[in-house]
Amino acid sequence: MGNTDTKLNFRKAVIQLTTKTQPIDAKDDVFWDQFWSESVQNVQDVFTLIPAAEVRAVREESPSNLATLCYKAVEKLVKAADTLCNTQGQQQTVLNCVRLLTRLLPYIFEDTDWRAFFWSSLPGQPADETDSEVENMPLAQSLITALCDLLFCPDFTVSTSKKAGPDNPEDLQSIDSCEYIWEAGVGFAHTPPQVPQHDYNRTEILKLLLTCFSQTMYLPYGDAHDTSNKWIQFFTSADNRHALPLFTSLLNVVCAYDPVGYGLPFNHLIFNDSREPLVEVALQVLIVSLDHNFKELLDDVNGSAMFDNLFVNYLSRIHREEDFAFILKGFTRLLNNPLVQTYLPNSSKKIQFHQELLVFFWKMCDHNKKFMFYVLKSSQVLEVLVPVLYHLNDARADQSRVGLVHIGVFILLLLSGERNFGVRLNKPYTASVPMDIPVFTGTHADLLIIVFHKIITTGHQRLQPLFDCLLTIIVNVSPYLKTLSMVASTKLLHLLEAFSTPWFLYSSPTNHHLVFFLLEIFNNIIQYQFDGNSNLVYTIIRKRNVFHALANLPTDHATIQKSLTKRSKLTPSMSSTSLTGVTSNSQSMEGAVSATPAEKGTLNATLAATPCIDKMTEREHAHPPQNQGDISATSEPSPSGAIGLDSYGPEPEGQEQGPTVNDKTEGDQVPAEDCPSDKQSSPPVSPSHSTASSGSDLGSSQTEIRRQPSSVSSNASNAQWVPSPDWVLSWKQKLPLQTIMRLLQVLVPQVEKICLDKGLTDESEILKFLQHGTLVGLLPVPHPILIRKYQANSGTTMWFRTYMWGVIYLRNVDPPIWYDTDVKLFEIQRI
Repeated sequence: MGNTDTKLNFRKAVIQLTTKTQPIDAKDDVFWDQFWSESVQNVQDVFTLIPAAEVRAVREESPSNLATLCYKAVEKLVKAADTLCNTQGQQQTVLNCVRLLTRLLPYIFEDTDWRAFFWSSLPGQPADETDSEVENMPLAQSLITALCDLLFCPDFTVSTSKKAGPDNPEDLQSIDSCEYIWEAGVGFAHTPPQVPQHDYNRTEILKLLLTCFSQTMYLPYGDAHDTSNKWIQFFTSADNRHALPLFTSLLNVVCAYDPVGYGLPFNHLIFNDSREPLVEVALQVLIVSLDHNFKELLDDVNGSAMFDNLFVNYLSRIHREEDFAFILKGFTRLLNNPLVQTYLPNSSKKIQFHQELLVFFWKMCDHNKKFMFYVLKSSQVLEVLVPVLYHLNDARADQSRVGLVHIGVFILLLLSGERNFGVRLNKPYTASVPMDIPVFTGTHADLLIIVFHKIITTGHQRLQPLFDCLLTIIVNVSPYLKTLSMVASTKLLHLLEAFSTPWFLYSSPTNHHLVFFLLEIFNNIIQYQFDGNSNLVYTIIRKRNVFHALANLPTDHATIQKSLTKRSKLTPSMSSTSLTGVTSNSQSMEGAVSATPAEKGTLNATLAATPCIDKMTEREHAHPPQNQGDISATSEPSPSGAIGLDSYGPEPEGQEQGPTVNDKTEGDQVPAEDCPSDKQSSPPVSPSHSTASSGSDLGSSQTEIRRQPSSVSSNASNAQWVPSPDWVLSWKQKLPLQTIMRLLQVLVPQVEKICLDKGLTDESEILKFLQHGTLVGLLPVPHPILIRKYQANSGTTMWFRTYMWGVIYLRNVDPPIWYDTDVKLFEIQRI
């Protein structure tokens, strides 16, 4: 009953604040203390008792009252930080001030006239104040400084030091926070006791810090791109004396977290885990603090590049192997947690912050190349790859998780630029994770290709801008793939068959780039890994009509128009066909569950435009060093005869760009034939009777590949574009078909002769012949391996910022910090 009365008093104070038109005296402590007294006990009470409409009302009708409330709340926090804050009453006051500001700040940020408010000076300084810097410190800096002090407050957020006597600190300013780092790990060996109440208190303070940093969400896209966030700048600057221990605490808490705990089944249903909410918000604060504007670099005294952001600096300078091992173990443990299968359903706890983990992994690899090389040095990179592919496959058909697919693809693009990644993919894959993909026996490279094929052919329409990224990743690793399975080989040929359909090639000025990527993949494998890839060679022979059709692609105006007209007649009937899987008749992994669309009512944050591949990558020749790390010499690509780069002719204009978000109008589709070799029981097909079609016939089992733009202007520009014979001829002449045509010229007669002479109808016998075949001396000199490495750029920086804040917005529902506020960086859509 007493608790109800105190809540009623708090509610009356809120009403009084919003209804009084006259300013309430700032010295009326009896009134103001009602907002941080023990009248409320949790953050949910604050959000319930202060409705959004009333916050906006006091902001518009009584701005001086709102200003005073914020000033007084910050003042209370500053005073608490000036002491040891070691009484129950002080700590309750701090928590309620934190909760109140967490509620108010989003409504201050959404009003452009109020955004500068926290960067004004704190009023009411004593007349004899001599420290002008303290006197003129902006309210925001006072708040951040106080919160950082309170995050290292003994008996409130950290355990008391064992020191006794006169060495005990007298206030929080005299504490050496490096001795109070929250968890052992990087740069800190001591494991402090875990006190649940300390975890809860840290979580609430970190939520307020995250709210302070969220001003970015209320800036329009262009402003968010060009304007630095002053809150984050101060938090990560040398002016914050706790920057290093805070960075270390956040990093170690995340990487040391083990959601399984003691491993007892259903233990998460019996005990509250105080650490998971802390880990989640710590991870969110960490990735936000590592955000920076592109080219935000300084030169240090040694002339090397450094960031003004201390968090980025600390992250980039981690170098000890034991620290890398600790961080990577944390990543792999947490990324694989949702994939862990148990005999008792729901018996183990599943974390939900995998998107934030992927953003942090990206930032770690992007800012610390030594860490990325450490990851690639061993097969542990596959413990990152498998969960990434799992999430890509699981999210492909869910439009609310388009961003998750993007971040996974960007990570693989970054890793694929390094030779070791391609080499590691040759490790055999044992199906330990249930995915709705065809059963196969092969390597991690097969898994990657099969999942990518599934994304392209059965994914959501909004994934179209990623097609060029997906194919670029396969291009980058293709020179190192030693033994592709029959399933993966068929998938690659199926993509070529789909993308080389005449009307698909004619319907956009950039669609032919996808064909160039696929041909480059085949050429790399034939030139450097021919000996082990009899499955791919066999599939190329079976599907040779696809290559012949490409070589004989008509370029006359009449045929081009006929193809486009035929497409327009087919489109209405095809548009009703959903993106059902190419492998719908294929055998799937045991226990696999297909991706399902988002549930009705799901909130979704819009994303920034996907950068074009030529803006994200830089082309360079790979020069693999000998005896690198623990990789055997047999992992090096061994040329088996190849064409030179000059055989491509002049580089097609924008060849490496691939499709962009503006490539195609909505509803453009390409049909593709189902893959017979996906079916494990399908009969062998003699190479003398190719099953490849020209792509002009549409069967009921065919798949459509949709391409969609992100702007109306792109629709208009594509509508004005008309394919011409000269345009088709300009890129058709550069199609790198020479190697494949030579392979077919040599091998097809040999295979047909063996089939006729020996009466072979068994696929395995043909494969055995191809395994012992060779093209040495029959193909031109091998070309240098061309790698497209990711390059930091403003486009991906802005994409990550938009995606990251969208994830944070949607993940913070208890309390709903930003719900129903006027964010500008992205739109919130209800699916």
